[in-house]
Amino acid sequence: MLEKLIAQLLKELGEDAQREGLEKTPERVANALRYLTSGYDKNVKEVLNDAMFVEDYDEMVIVKDIDFFSLCEHHLLPFIGKCHVAYMPNRKIVGLSKIPRLVEMFSRRLQVQERLTTQIAHTLNEALQPRGVAVVVEAIHLCMVMRGVEKQNSKAVTSAMLGAFRDRPETRAEFMELIKSRRGLEI
Repeated sequence: MLEKLIAQLLKELGEDAQREGLEKTPERVANALRYLTSGYDKNVKEVLNDAMFVEDYDEMVIVKDIDFFSLCEHHLLPFIGKCHVAYMPNRKIVGLSKIPRLVEMFSRRLQVQERLTTQIAHTLNEALQPRGVAVVVEAIHLCMVMRGVEKQNSKAVTSAMLGAFRDRPETRAEFMELIKSRRGLEI
């Protein structure tokens, strides 16, 4: 069904979906869209997969520079960026690889950056019940780069701060300073 809709779209754009270069385009686009929106097929329980553990650790845990891509729900054009996530445990931690998987699950849906940011924060907050959660998302939106205002160097930054990150300026400042530093491990 999706393939037929894409063939019709090509026709509406003035193209011949049967010509050699476009013959398989409806199938390729349908597969790409299914992949880019595969986050709808996942849920939080499946992604976190019982990878939560009791641990006597109460300092900040940060996973930064998580690459992601998503589709803007307004234009179906990509936005691409980095996500930085932190939480302050309250006797419960999560496997570190689960945080990028959570980002991926929500980003592989039709999105707006603001919702993506809060979905990640509220989901971690609900699952872990930590003392605080912080999420910062930085992205380049192709709907701004390729059309509309056509500002190639603009970047959107959104944040969601919960618990200690909202209530304690020093905690928030520490997180912001730690994600700002670009010195990283060379592996």
